[in-house]
Amino acid sequence: MHRLRVLRGHLAVAILLVASTSAVGQPLERLTFQEAIDRATKNNPTVVRATEGILRAEAILQQTRSSSLPTLNATLATNFTNPVKFDTGSGTATVVPLVQTNTSPLLTIPILTPVAWAQRNQAGDQILVAQANEKDVRRQVAVAAGQAYLAIIARRRVLDLNSRARDNARAHFMFANQRFEGGIGSRLNMLRAEQETLSDETRVEEALLLIQQAQEALGVLVGSDGPVDAVDYPNFDIPDELGQLTNRTDIQLVRAREAAAQRVYSDSWKDRLPSLTSAFTPSLLEPPGVFAKAFSWRAQVLFAVPLYDSGLRAGEKAQRLSDLNIIKFERANLERQAASDIRIARDAVASTGRAFVQAQAAADRANQVVNITDVAFREGASTNIEVLDAQRQARDVETQAAIAEDALKRAQLDLLVALGRFPATP
Repeated sequence: MHRLRVLRGHLAVAILLVASTSAVGQPLERLTFQEAIDRATKNNPTVVRATEGILRAEAILQQTRSSSLPTLNATLATNFTNPVKFDTGSGTATVVPLVQTNTSPLLTIPILTPVAWAQRNQAGDQILVAQANEKDVRRQVAVAAGQAYLAIIARRRVLDLNSRARDNARAHFMFANQRFEGGIGSRLNMLRAEQETLSDETRVEEALLLIQQAQEALGVLVGSDGPVDAVDYPNFDIPDELGQLTNRTDIQLVRAREAAAQRVYSDSWKDRLPSLTSAFTPSLLEPPGVFAKAFSWRAQVLFAVPLYDSGLRAGEKAQRLSDLNIIKFERANLERQAASDIRIARDAVASTGRAFVQAQAAADRANQVVNITDVAFREGASTNIEVLDAQRQARDVETQAAIAEDALKRAQLDLLVALGRFPATP
């Protein structure tokens, strides 16, 4: 009787603590699966960083393009010198004034710049690479958010079954304690039932902590200032198609990188082409002096031909070829791995689907065994140990069913990712 009072006191304190925490704390934000994915791909800092990478590539293209376009600069110089004068016979003339200002604009017009043109095209390819990288980063963040979302639901299922097991164990303990106090049952049966109840209470607390951790993880991924809760398991529409590798963002990214590296290597011959640039420089001198004109100009045409570089361009070409070959190897390996992922994911969906059906059937049978054993114990036809064993087995089987359901949902998500169907593109 004393142990029962202590247990009830502990339960009452726990209920009060939970109630006070819920009253003080703000309610959790609950999101559907699609809302969580949309929030994560929009607000996650990793996606924002990838988006800034596109802007950076566009800025580099603008800088590179400017090297093949006309430029206009102006120079304003003020000279202070010792004035030079001479006698002209009819007066004194100043050859060099004390203060003289020279204004010289410089207009440069590139006429033939094959290297700059090639670099401009190469910079444009980097924009495509940055865009493909941004899509792949969104996919990675979406997958992480989806897995965190499924983890919340799976751990909540585990909490529910542990709570039911605790309630069943508590009811059995109360019955065993009543029989013991009435002089019918044994103290050993009462202690066994109490031990099972306390063990189930521990599992409930562990499940609550795991749920909180998953909610915090989802909150970080979606860019929330607090934990975020999930609503329920999503329904995944699994296509029957074999899948195109080009739908996957990681394949698109490596192919964009390969195309960019191929252009850089193919443009290597342009490093040996000549360049032609024109320049026009007017000059305004104030005051001009005796022997200097107030306005003058100069035009130039600069023709440059690369003749000898001690192997610089040959080394750069060899390095570009090496970079291209590395990316080709990466693409071939990634495509091979992607095809394997699709096959494995389809087999996993089929296997986990069958396992989930069997686990549900096993859980149903285990619950029937618990009910039959409990009735038999109350009628005196079975022992306390049989009831406890049936409860433990039912809890374990239901846990396996929850794990099987979570494995099925994760396998479906992995298949959509492998097919390039997740996240869904608008």
